[in-house]
Amino acid sequence: MATNRRFFLKQIGLGAAGLSIAPSLQSFGNSSSIAKTTSSLPRSKPEEQGISSSGILEFLDEVQKSKIGFHSIMILRHGHVVAEGWWAPYGPALKHTLYSLSKSFTSSAVGFAVAEKRFTIDDKVISFFKEELPATVSDNLAAMKVRHLLTMTTGHVKDTMPPIREAKDASWSKTFLAQPVEREPGSFFLYNTGASYMLSAIVQKRTGQPVIEYLKPRLFEPLGIEGMDWESNAQGVNVGGYGLRVKTEDIAKLGQLYLQKGTWKGKQLLPASWVEEATRKQVNSNPSSADYSADNDWAQGYGYQFWRCSTGGFRADGAFGQFSIVLPEYDAVVAVTSESFNMGASMKLIWNYLLPAMKQAPTTSADESIQKKTKERLKNLSLDLPNGSISSPVVQRISGKSFQIDNNEFKVASLSFMFRNDSCVFTVKDDKGEHRVECGLNIWTDQNKPMVLFSVPGRTDVSTKVSASAIWTNENTLVIMERFTETAHGDQLTCTFEGDQLDVKFLNSVANGNPNNGEKRANLKGRTMA
Repeated sequence: MATNRRFFLKQIGLGAAGLSIAPSLQSFGNSSSIAKTTSSLPRSKPEEQGISSSGILEFLDEVQKSKIGFHSIMILRHGHVVAEGWWAPYGPALKHTLYSLSKSFTSSAVGFAVAEKRFTIDDKVISFFKEELPATVSDNLAAMKVRHLLTMTTGHVKDTMPPIREAKDASWSKTFLAQPVEREPGSFFLYNTGASYMLSAIVQKRTGQPVIEYLKPRLFEPLGIEGMDWESNAQGVNVGGYGLRVKTEDIAKLGQLYLQKGTWKGKQLLPASWVEEATRKQVNSNPSSADYSADNDWAQGYGYQFWRCSTGGFRADGAFGQFSIVLPEYDAVVAVTSESFNMGASMKLIWNYLLPAMKQAPTTSADESIQKKTKERLKNLSLDLPNGSISSPVVQRISGKSFQIDNNEFKVASLSFMFRNDSCVFTVKDDKGEHRVECGLNIWTDQNKPMVLFSVPGRTDVSTKVSASAIWTNENTLVIMERFTETAHGDQLTCTFEGDQLDVKFLNSVANGNPNNGEKRANLKGRTMA
């Protein structure tokens, strides 16, 4: 992706259910935890909608080989969910941080507001913020319109979000407007998350509601989307360009709404004309960059906070591989959540293995042996855990003992490990109290309450559900894995026991997947307390 987008990721983020193919009347695979409601999308067997089960199985095989951290996938054809799944410990009831996929929801809010004549996309940006303008308004700033915010053609040559975030509690709109606008608006594409924030701020200015509240009766409630949350700044404005959390099926519903040109259950929610304009190529997207080949999925053009795809169609797209991919030619939608460090490779798996599986003619026949194999595979789908043993001779010596920890950045006073038959309770005592994490031994165990320890990347200011697992990689080394299951990310603690000494080494999942952004936390060191 473009350098400016990678910089955005660094600024904001780095600073057990299996997959089931859903048949018409009964569960295929492990879908017992999927709660169907009247607001759920209709389900169907893959073959009934012209998709082969063998193609889905081949896709899963290739995902496994790729080592890309998929967390969920939902495939829709002809308006029906034909395959859905979650790599344990992720599950259907969990929200997931969307990163920049949030932008497409913000764009939808603009579409509703324009339809209600709250403003037009040709209104000047400065007209909404007369009290926050710089002392001197440049000609380029004066010329900037809402459409330039939508298409990332504001004229800036650097993403405005880094200085906005660095300003902390200062007005984000004022900070945006103070940035130099080096080029004529409309003449230059630059992925600019500050522009998406300004769209959110404009919607709130003209409607009197944050985007999340404004969308409730217009989008979320009609689509049956519940339990969402969206990060806000100190001024109470949803950040717009990222920070929304919804479930996988909700991502799929957004894609299906756009596939249906804004209609839902026979009612026109978004104007079809807005959907058409939002999802067509409005501007070229980085066409001259040396690393952008003809089939690169970021070189196909940009609409109103939507990307075009190399295979046709369009997508809402967020960092680490959050996708709502809409393929009108196939009458299909593919929703994905993940922690991918090669989003292009993630999409290539879909293009190379799922699209060929989408045949035109539905059928009720299928190879029963392939269906059975796929079904068995899906029951056991999970994120990889380290190889090792569930026990060690060290357990008898350390179980129930506390380790006094040397001075450290987290103000941790002590750590302890209590082993049971199938779990290890890892207890942290710091200046805020006692925190207990129950780790399944070579299995994922969900915690009773949201928590985040040791300041890992991601939305660390927002509580998230946690699942944890532990394994002995050798008789002196216990590896604890945590997944923050309402985000894309996780953490790993490698605990080494030598005599009465303990050394804890951190490795967050972002650093593990991208060595160029390595782990910055120092080891914890301590010894057995008398």
